[in-house]
Amino acid sequence: MIQHYIRIARPDHWFKNLFMLPGVILALEFSNSELSIAHISLAIFSTISICLAASANYVINEWLDAEFDKHHPKKKFRASVQQDLAPLWVYTEYATCAIISLVCAWQISEMYTLTTIVFMIAGACYNIKPIRTKDKIYLDVISESLNNPLRLMLGWLIVSNTFPPTSIMLSYWMGGAFLMATKRFAEYRFINNPEIAGLYRQSFKHYNEQNLLISIVFYALMSSFFLGAFLIKHKVELILSFPLFSILFVWYLKIGFKHDSPVQNPEKLYREPWFMTYVCVLTIVIFTLIQSDIPALHFLLK
Repeated sequence: MIQHYIRIARPDHWFKNLFMLPGVILALEFSNSELSIAHISLAIFSTISICLAASANYVINEWLDAEFDKHHPKKKFRASVQQDLAPLWVYTEYATCAIISLVCAWQISEMYTLTTIVFMIAGACYNIKPIRTKDKIYLDVISESLNNPLRLMLGWLIVSNTFPPTSIMLSYWMGGAFLMATKRFAEYRFINNPEIAGLYRQSFKHYNEQNLLISIVFYALMSSFFLGAFLIKHKVELILSFPLFSILFVWYLKIGFKHDSPVQNPEKLYREPWFMTYVCVLTIVIFTLIQSDIPALHFLLK
């Protein structure tokens, strides 16, 4: 029985919290700090905190989505749909994850704790009526992808108590919206039945392949614009990575066109080994450029 409650907390999705890592790296670069034992200690508390905060959101997500997930070809096999879970235990699990998360967050800073609270409130707004933004066209993507800049900020706050540059926060937000809209596109194509898709997800009553693709292009353009602004203003050497980011966007969208695409469940992207290899190469390039100083590029700042 207990394994069903563990499953709805989705520990297999904790890898998404790697989106905090760029925040840590950028904060170290901006503050000219060196990674210390103190930072590692805070990172441990941070990892526990964000993973449990995410699990709190997942628990309430699966519990409240059970009546809709039964219409999905795969999600109808989730524990929340198949098993007779006890409401008392579900809400106890949610509260336990949330409380332990906040206790760990408090060990880092007040600002970190506040950001964690915002992270969980965003999850509640996404899932709980009468707000339940996941049922509203476009707002479902915008609200869910807010988790991306919040994760970036949580990583940043491990090192610094200042606010990250607005341009990178907005780029991260729109980049997350691109990923989420591509997921919606892949899901819609996989279900391949507008009526059933609408029963599974209320926003699908208003989506179609055309407006999903248009929104994907919009989010990609917005993310690229703010990314370019950040690269030029704060670390001009990183502008050399911009073409590589462009390839990343179009490659991910191409994967989204596949039947039963892994972008529906990003934890299954290991099924795309070449794409994952490319992500690793891009990460190495970014690390290298952060440490580089190329005076020939400085004319771009004038």
